[in-house]
Amino acid sequence: MTGIGRDVAFDDILAAAERLRGVAHRTPVVTSRTLDARTGGRVFLKCENLQRMGAFKFRGAYNRIAQLTDAERRRGVVAFSSGNHAQGVALAAQLLDVPAVIVMPSDAPAAKLAATREYGAEIIEYDRNTMNRNEIAARLALERGAALVPPYDDAAIIAGQGTVALELLQDVADLDVLVVCTGGGGLLAGCALAAVALRPEIAVYGVEPEAGDDFAQSFALGERVEIPVPQTIADGQQTTSPGELTFPIVKRLCAGILTVSDDGLRAAMRFAFERLKLVVEPSGAAALAALLDGKLDVSGKRVGAIISGGNVDAARYAAIISGG
Repeated sequence: MTGIGRDVAFDDILAAAERLRGVAHRTPVVTSRTLDARTGGRVFLKCENLQRMGAFKFRGAYNRIAQLTDAERRRGVVAFSSGNHAQGVALAAQLLDVPAVIVMPSDAPAAKLAATREYGAEIIEYDRNTMNRNEIAARLALERGAALVPPYDDAAIIAGQGTVALELLQDVADLDVLVVCTGGGGLLAGCALAAVALRPEIAVYGVEPEAGDDFAQSFALGERVEIPVPQTIADGQQTTSPGELTFPIVKRLCAGILTVSDDGLRAAMRFAFERLKLVVEPSGAAALAALLDGKLDVSGKRVGAIISGGNVDAARYAAIISGG
């Protein structure tokens, strides 16, 4: 069984792609002449907001749970998440007939809580400002004999997320730059592994909110730092420290970490709606926001950017894109 203690290789991503074939959507890549004009580059957006359950998280969750033994499947899985990993685990568990318990913050978006319940998972709520979700999930896993499915710090999770970049580079040749949102680093680490394996000269950048710059601080120092729970509209990026397994991969393979403001995220969500006709959640808009804000000079370059998710309450979404 793959797990946190094992290194991740490109072969693991290829194996994950085979497990996901016919199960996960091969999401489309879209372009925009307006976006190209704004950035000076040729931008290709990988739309994981159109993935099953609305985000890339399904890939890693399915890849992890699909590798459980029959005995482990009967005992079920436990996960902790603010929303998208919760839904990914819940859906993957439903498809594989595995009981799932999800530890979610009480302030998680209502749409994400509702969707997780609808996929059949049991939800245990906690206060993210006063309680430790890792400890709660670990205790539940021990009590129930269940397998813990972490949101990012696991080899199978990282490999599953890496299939996003694998598909993108298979569909779009000769990318010079890849821009990826990051919370705990599962998507960024997996995509960096895939991208550099396929195109060694590519420059991979992570993007996170200015208010939650734990990855940027860690990257600058060369070691993991911890920050308080970030106050940002990007609920999927309210992590306090890079992952133990993800950070060394990012440090080794990535060119840098960019940060964007909440206003930049709002503007990117509005741009995606008006110009691309895409519904994107705040975290999912991070890579697009970095490009629109000119955080990176991509003039004359071929750029891949990942739209990581589209799960956002309708009322909140309307308020954000209308300037509320």
